[in-house]
Amino acid sequence: MRMALTCIGCAVLALLPSQRAAAQGYPTKPVRMIIPYPPGGPNDIFGRMIAQKLAAAFGHQVVVDNRAGASGIIGAEIGARAAPDGYTLLLAGAALLAMNPALIAKLPYDPLKDFAPVSLIASTPFMLVTHPSLPVKNVRDLVALARAKPGQLNFASAGIGGPPRLAAELFKSMTGIQMVHVPYNGGGPALTATLAGEVQLYFPSIAPALPLVRERKLKGLGVTSLKRTAVAPQFPTIAESGVQGYEISNWFAIVVPAATRQALIARLNREIVTAISATDVKKRFIDLGADPIGSGPEQLAAYTRSEIVKWAKVVKSAGIKSE
Repeated sequence: MRMALTCIGCAVLALLPSQRAAAQGYPTKPVRMIIPYPPGGPNDIFGRMIAQKLAAAFGHQVVVDNRAGASGIIGAEIGARAAPDGYTLLLAGAALLAMNPALIAKLPYDPLKDFAPVSLIASTPFMLVTHPSLPVKNVRDLVALARAKPGQLNFASAGIGGPPRLAAELFKSMTGIQMVHVPYNGGGPALTATLAGEVQLYFPSIAPALPLVRERKLKGLGVTSLKRTAVAPQFPTIAESGVQGYEISNWFAIVVPAATRQALIARLNREIVTAISATDVKKRFIDLGADPIGSGPEQLAAYTRSEIVKWAKVVKSAGIKSE
C-alpha cells in the first residue's frame, strides 16, 4: 500500500510541470466568452471590456457570444455543457448563480457543481428611492412610517422574482415592516410607476435612478451595497442607516466549466484581475453604475455559496413562486 501511494504521489508530481507548461502555452486559439444577455446593455459591456483585455494579453481573439433568453438560463446551460478546456468562459452573476436556484425548481444547470469560479468582476448596487410626496427623509423615517401604517405602502418591482423584488423582501424581513408588492413588466415601467406616484418606493439599479434623484424627481434614501459605492459615495448605505447587515447587489463574475484544470483557472484569474485594475476599465465600470471587483476563485466560491443560502431563505420567507 505504501509503495502504491508513493507511486501515485510521484505520478501526481510528474503531472504538475506539464500542467504548468500547458497553462503557460495557453491559449493557442481563440477563446469564447458567453454573455447570456443581449448586446448593448451594461452586462454586455462588462464582458466585452474584459474580453478585449484578455485578447490583448493572450495574443488571441476572445470572441463574445451573446446567448440571451430565459433570463440568462439559455447561455448558462451552454456554458455549463461546454468542454472544460479553458476555451469557454461564461459571464454569470447573482441571478444565474444565487437567485435562480431559489426561484426555479428545475434549473438545467447546478451553480456549484457545473461551474468552476474564476473571479468576480463587478457589483452593481441598487438604490432605495421613493416618490417625493412620501413624507420621509431617510431610511429610518421610512421604517417608522411603514410601521405606523402596516400594509399601506406599495413597492414596485421589475417582475415576480427579480433582484429589485428580492431587495424589497430582504428589507421587509430585516425591518419587520409590511408593504404591498406591485409587479411591473420590467424595470422601465416600474421606475415610471414610481415617478408617477402609483407606488411609493422601488429598488432600481443605481444607474437609471441617479439622474432622477439628482433632478429631485425621486428621493434617494440609500444604496444597497454593504459599503458606499464609488458611483455615488455621497449616499449612505441602508446598512449604515439603521438596517445593520443589509446588502444586495447585482454582482457579475467569470466562471468556466467545472472540470477545467486549476492551472488554467489560475492563469485566467491573473489576467482578469489585471484587466479589472486597468484605469480605463475601472472608469467605464463606474460610469455604468458598477463597482469594479477582482477576487480569487476561492473568494468567489465562498461568496456564491453564502448568496445561495441567503436568497433561499428570503424567497421561502416571502413565499415567492417561480414565474
